[in-house]
Amino acid sequence: MSKILIVYYSRKGENYWNGGLKTIDKGNTERVAEFIQKTVGGELFEVETVKPYSESYMTCIEEAKQELRADARPKIKAFPENLEDYDIIFVGYPNWWGTMPMCMFTLLEKYDLSGKTIIPFCTNEGSGMGSSERDLKKICKNAKFKRGLSVHGAESADSEEKVSAWAKKSV
Repeated sequence: MSKILIVYYSRKGENYWNGGLKTIDKGNTERVAEFIQKTVGGELFEVETVKPYSESYMTCIEEAKQELRADARPKIKAFPENLEDYDIIFVGYPNWWGTMPMCMFTLLEKYDLSGKTIIPFCTNEGSGMGSSERDLKKICKNAKFKRGLSVHGAESADSEEKVSAWAKKSV
C-alpha cells in the first residue's frame, strides 16, 4: 500500500471571493487537502512562512508578486522530517500570479523527489492551474506526475464530491 503525504499552503482570513473580498476561517486549499485526506488517507503537512503575508489580501498578492519577480525563496517554519517514506505526494496551493506561492518552491527544492508520484491541486478564482504543473516538473525532476486538479476557491467548501472522485482516480 502506498504511503501518502498531502503538503499544502493555504490562506485564511481575507481572500478574493467571486470578484470581491471575503474573510474566511479556513483556507480554501486547506479544505481541499482535508477532502483528499478523508478520501485516500495520508498525512497532512501545512506549509507556513516564517514572515506572514499581510492580512490584507490586496497587499498579500502584491507581496507574492514581488517574491515571484525576485525568484525569492521565503523561509518556512518547518519541513517534513522524511519524504523517503512516502510514495505519493499531493501538493496543494492557491494559484498566485499563475503559479504556486514561492514558499512551495522553498519546500520542494529541498528534496530529491525522484521516483515519487506528485499530484498537484490548486485553488483559484478562475485562473486554473496556470503554469504550476510545468513549474513542478522543473523542481521535481525524475518524479512521476498525475494530472492536477483546479478548484474554484469560492466553491471549495462544496467541492468534496469532485475532489474525492479525482483523488480516488489519482492514487
